[in-house]
Parts: sequence; C-alpha cells; structure tokens
Amino acid sequence: MSNIQGMTKTVRIAALSEIPIGSSHEVTAAGRVIALFNVDGTLHALDGVCPHAGGPLGQGQLDGCVVTCPWHGWQFDVTTGQHCLTEAIRHSSFPVIVEGDDVLVELP
Repeated sequence: MSNIQGMTKTVRIAALSEIPIGSSHEVTAAGRVIALFNVDGTLHALDGVCPHAGGPLGQGQLDGCVVTCPWHGWQFDVTTGQHCLTEAIRHSSFPVIVEGDDVLVELP
C-alpha cells in the first residue's frame, strides 16, 4: 500500500499475535529495522537502530513504556520516541495501524 500524496507507504510488519503485551519485537521492512512495542495492548513503532551506537532497540528490555537499548543502556519512551534523560533527543517513530491480526506501519 502507498500514499503518494503524503509520500508514505504502509507496510505489514507483523502479526498482532506475535507481539504480546509488555514485549518488544524487531522486524525488517522496506529496508529499515523497526522496533515494535506492545504497551498495555497499544502498539508503538520506533526506528530500530539506537542513535547512540546503532544498538538493536527492538531487542531491548521494555519496562512500562520505556525501552532500554541492550548495548549501552540508552532509554526511550516508546510512545513518543523521547530520550529519557536528554530532552533534545527524540528518536524517529512511526504510526501503527492494526487491521485484524495484521500490524502495519506508515513509513516515510
């Protein structure tokens, strides 16, 4: 699927059943690594590559709405992409759409 006017594309990245509540999941779609998080039944997607040193955010520990990068401990609020200590750092996030068991993200 694509949206020519907004220059975004909607890509299926997972099945809802693959991402239980409280979990994180890493997928590759459309040439990008995407970190997917289930916070209390709501899905959130961030760029899966930590901006600090390229760590795999989708493999990080999710505690509430905060993911900790497994490489160096950088933490982000997965609902906004906001770095937990440095206000100037906001990581890329993507809109998530759930259609039945299909999880889709809108990518630029």
